[in-house]
Amino acid sequence: MRKISLAAPVSFFVVLIFSATFTSLRSAQHQKTPSSSAPIRGFVAAHAVAEHRLEAEFQAIPSPEKAREWHRTLTAEPHPAASDRNNYLADFIADEWRKQGLEDVALRRYDVLHSKPRSVSLEMTTPVHYTATLREDPYEVDPDTKNPAVSGAYFGYSASGEVTAEVVYAHSGNPEDYDLLRRNGISVKGKIVLVRYSNPYSYRGFKALTAEREGAAALLIYSDPAEDGYAREKVFPDGPWGPESHIQRGAITYDYIVPGDPTTPGWASVPGAKHIPPEEARSLPKIIGLPLSWHDAKPLLENMNGPEVPKDWQGALPIKYRMTGGVTAHVKVDMDTSLQPYTVVEGRIRGTEWPEEWVLLGNHRDAWVFGGVDPSSGTASMLELTRALGELKQRGIRPRRTVLVCSWDGEEYALTGSTEWGEQFADDLKKKLVAYLNVDESVAGAATTAGPEGLSFSPSAVASLAPMLVEASKDVRAPSGKSLYEAWRATSRRDTNASQPPLDSGLVETRIGSGSDHTVFLNHLGRPVINLGFTGDYGVYHSMYDDRYWMEHIGDPTFEYHVALTNIWGLVALRLANADVLPYDFGFNALALDHFLSETEVRNKIDTHKVRLKKLHERIGEFQKAGNELSKAVEKGLAAGGNSAEKMERLNQQLLQVESNWLHPDGIPGRPWFQHLIYASRYTYAHLELPGLTEAVEKGDSKVASEQEALLERALQKNIELLRRAKDPWEKNN
Repeated sequence: MRKISLAAPVSFFVVLIFSATFTSLRSAQHQKTPSSSAPIRGFVAAHAVAEHRLEAEFQAIPSPEKAREWHRTLTAEPHPAASDRNNYLADFIADEWRKQGLEDVALRRYDVLHSKPRSVSLEMTTPVHYTATLREDPYEVDPDTKNPAVSGAYFGYSASGEVTAEVVYAHSGNPEDYDLLRRNGISVKGKIVLVRYSNPYSYRGFKALTAEREGAAALLIYSDPAEDGYAREKVFPDGPWGPESHIQRGAITYDYIVPGDPTTPGWASVPGAKHIPPEEARSLPKIIGLPLSWHDAKPLLENMNGPEVPKDWQGALPIKYRMTGGVTAHVKVDMDTSLQPYTVVEGRIRGTEWPEEWVLLGNHRDAWVFGGVDPSSGTASMLELTRALGELKQRGIRPRRTVLVCSWDGEEYALTGSTEWGEQFADDLKKKLVAYLNVDESVAGAATTAGPEGLSFSPSAVASLAPMLVEASKDVRAPSGKSLYEAWRATSRRDTNASQPPLDSGLVETRIGSGSDHTVFLNHLGRPVINLGFTGDYGVYHSMYDDRYWMEHIGDPTFEYHVALTNIWGLVALRLANADVLPYDFGFNALALDHFLSETEVRNKIDTHKVRLKKLHERIGEFQKAGNELSKAVEKGLAAGGNSAEKMERLNQQLLQVESNWLHPDGIPGRPWFQHLIYASRYTYAHLELPGLTEAVEKGDSKVASEQEALLERALQKNIELLRRAKDPWEKNN
């Protein structure tokens, strides 16, 4: 078949797509397919018809059987970053992409500061002696749990050291928990702090920084069954929750300050790059840290004899939790911290019309152990997606824009591979990247316990892309047989106990924190991002039990959720790659901004005389008006058959600038790497909107708050003027 694209003459394109997809459409008749005449945001009518045909052909390719096959290969052995197995999987993915027909497949090497254990130990020395196992128990039904390559407990980037000291229980290890200890006359300086994963949630790296600031000598973090164990329901291997010995490994990097290789902050750690000394790295902890199962934490807790804890500090273990008293322990951690190579695998399918505009898809490859959910469910879906795109290419169908795909390395340590790659290609990405579509985990939940509505579809996106994501969900089938859109509304209603399904405007989470590979693209490079995934009951995070058995018997036994994720990921990518006009919605973007600002005002009881936010609300209103007027003009122009290719290309280049205009080169106060004025994360990884302004207000710093308000106003004014200029040529021709 002749190579074609959406840039081909409309009549020829439609006829050829009908011919190319006829066989596939017949084989997919059991699926609910959209009307071929349904409009698609950003497409002229004839191109929308062709796009629907293409999407139906695409969705007929991914299969549950093939997704299961990929998953088995990916989870066959433990594969943490820098391991031989993870490096083997890099080569495996590169080879498969070449076979599938991807172009320019490359392996990018980065020399980064890596961290792995030489030896770790924990002993309770008084009032009785207990040696922690720091291992997970095997189960006969799951042979992988007997694999000798499985590591014991450790934290990436823990400091090395040895200490014997009193143990203090500090609940979740957040600042307010230490305040309560102080009110009870308890200091943690020089002591070993025992905290939980986590009620309320906070990233383990924030717990480490907080303990370090409090002067603690060591930090132990354990999994209480109240959060992810038997208090929730059945545990592995009979259910999705964590058994007695499960250990949540992880890194305790301070990557909410600066992510990536700690010794190359802000530049790529390509071979030969300059590295700062580790002791100068802002993201490296200076505290000893160790994760525990509740099996190993229970002896410490039950032997304490000091003050009883408040009710909300009580966990699910059958003991009375106490703050401290009578328990001492010996902790020893010896880490090998050295430069090691990480590998990012990169491939693409070059676009036919706008090859210098990129749609990027990514998932990380490294896992703490087997990674049945995190990340191998996402990698399996990605390999099915690339297989489908490769098959379309072999049939002569290419996207208009270039589709790039990356398998990241070292995400679990410091969002490392994506950050280094993003820093290396920053100049190109700022100009060319239409959007980054991230999948960390396709299926982070148990289909077997999800009930009739199924697992929750839980995406997040910058507000400008939220409407197009909702639109695309109507054209994908969920495992229940409903459209993904219908299933999404049903699970959203269930999860919030709402009397009515949510409005479309409330489906997508537009508050975006950190903790995955989208971070560099949004927060540092100012590019739009979407995160995709299904969620549900899942209590074996970062443990040995997050493996093939968990997925095949509990998580997604039919692998239909893997395929549904592949399909929505692919449809969003294809629509962004093939749209005549990039489908950003800046009117909706403005609504979200106004909501973010109002939330900040209400939460902090802002005195508007000190921080002039009324003017900022007015600017957001002008931005909304400009966005809506541009959308109406473009929609009218597309309905009339579109405009010249040159005119649409000029508009797309203007639209690409909008997200970039939210960047400030000095970054937010105290964290210059984070340059986005709208989006960042708190130190807990939780979302943080209007970060410079919000943090200044929360600190009571009216001077900095006013400065941040002025920066936001200037960025808004820049984008208002940009959208007005972009609208004028379209309005004149309508």
